Amino acid sequence: MIPSSVGLAELRQRIDELTRFLAATLSIANAHTVEFYTHDVWSRFVAVSPEEVLAAIGASGHQGAPQLKKQSGSIEQRRTTFGFCQDTNRLLDAHELLRAAKAHSLPGLGVCISRDELLEALRRKPSELGAETGIELEPDEFMNTKKSHEVQSMAEVVDCLAKSCGVKQVIDVGSGKGYLSSFLSLQHGLRVFGIDSSSTNTHGAQERNRKVKKFSKVYQKHRKAAKGEAEHQVVTEIKGEEDESQKDTLQTPDSNPIEEFFLSAMSLEVIQSGRTSPSSLTDEERQRRKRENLERKALSRNGATSAVFSPLTSYVTAETELRELIDELEDAVLVGLHTCGDLAPSTLRMFAAKAELLAVCSVGCCYNKLSEEFEPDAQDCSRGAFGFPLSQHLRRHSWFCGRNARMSACLALERVAVGHGIQMDSLFYRAVLHVILRDHYGAYKSEKRVGNVYSKAKSFVDYVRRALCKLDLDDSQLSDGDIQRYHDAHVSRQPEIRAFNLLKVTLAPCIEGLILLDRLCYLKEQDKGSFATLVQLFDPLLSPRCYAVVALKN
Repeated sequence: MIPSSVGLAELRQRIDELTRFLAATLSIANAHTVEFYTHDVWSRFVAVSPEEVLAAIGASGHQGAPQLKKQSGSIEQRRTTFGFCQDTNRLLDAHELLRAAKAHSLPGLGVCISRDELLEALRRKPSELGAETGIELEPDEFMNTKKSHEVQSMAEVVDCLAKSCGVKQVIDVGSGKGYLSSFLSLQHGLRVFGIDSSSTNTHGAQERNRKVKKFSKVYQKHRKAAKGEAEHQVVTEIKGEEDESQKDTLQTPDSNPIEEFFLSAMSLEVIQSGRTSPSSLTDEERQRRKRENLERKALSRNGATSAVFSPLTSYVTAETELRELIDELEDAVLVGLHTCGDLAPSTLRMFAAKAELLAVCSVGCCYNKLSEEFEPDAQDCSRGAFGFPLSQHLRRHSWFCGRNARMSACLALERVAVGHGIQMDSLFYRAVLHVILRDHYGAYKSEKRVGNVYSKAKSFVDYVRRALCKLDLDDSQLSDGDIQRYHDAHVSRQPEIRAFNLLKVTLAPCIEGLILLDRLCYLKEQDKGSFATLVQLFDPLLSPRCYAVVALKN
């Protein structure tokens, strides 16, 4: 039996609880750190000291809910909602906010199942547990730790979904460099079509897949040999495949030759071309992509390649006709690993609309690139339907989060909780720079980003001069002393910016939770899925975007 999933009515109730919480707290998430000092953000939104907020966050570890001593004076008499004063909408009780944020995260709302629960339910027969393809791959031999963890965890779920549906075909949308697609085909024997809008990614995925296939054969041949002899023979056989410049870069005195080759083969730096929509492509580019896809299909039909992973180049929307891309299209499982922005909701729309797609496993990312239909300053969505909200339930309420809140949703609470936080000094420098821009250049905003300037700067003065240069502003009117005085005038307020950004981190799981619950609610509203749920696939310390939307049709 599939593990129980919350019904539509209960899910909508959870969404309503979450939107009530976010209605009171999104003002913090939407405040822009760049404007922290120019707009006096701390005083506008918080009525307690930064030390009190930092103490509350430190005491709770983002997990517990210790008691905070009562505020003195009249503040403690004021009524609060989720820690915010009902009269002024300023934060009065940091602990109350932390408790509420935990209760309104996905684990707190009780709407997720674990990966183990899902796998146990999908495996129909004990004999299927040990199914092998004759090829054994260890992803950590050719991927970094994060990617290896993601690919292994998701591939096992996809394989079980395919077996549950009785299919052998998988369509990987936004397949990128082909890590997941290659592993699904070689390790699990599935026929995978990887679709990515970047032709650079497609070519890279095809080449890496060829090299990994060659490795798997060589590895099988030598895996029973002594370790030293095996490494020597493997490197000898595949040495011709390796780019010397990449090898020189990757070698270290303690490196493993086999692992070294696969770091070269699978982790080559690829120039990421923009994911442009079809309307912005030239006729020549359209014809080139079409010709390349037809050539790959012809090779597959003629048996010229034994690959079971076929990379294809196409910009995908919910309206994409898969049969125009894939001649051999059969009933399939649709997957997407960290599909960016609107591609994740497009994947779910495609699943709901196309009968040949029997199951879906979608992990999204880059919420800041998600288009919102009801955002006040939203532009017309040139890529088709808006990415948020998907569900009729939230659309009826014209709900929107806002770009800064979606940016906050990308923050990693678990990593911050163990000390791997965001660069607070960089945020402080940027906020003080904004004061200088206001005072001397009459500029509050700039279209050019200066975020990468911090990593190159040797001091605050150097940072400001580099930033002004990048913004094409004359820095000669400011002496080093003038610049340093701005730093000195604001350094005592640095704890404010630290505390405020940690409050944003605390709210991040709740904003992400609403986006994911909206996607789940959309699938349940279609009345076409026999089962739909959210699953925690990954360890959030390794992969912060760890939740997948999983659904199966009848």
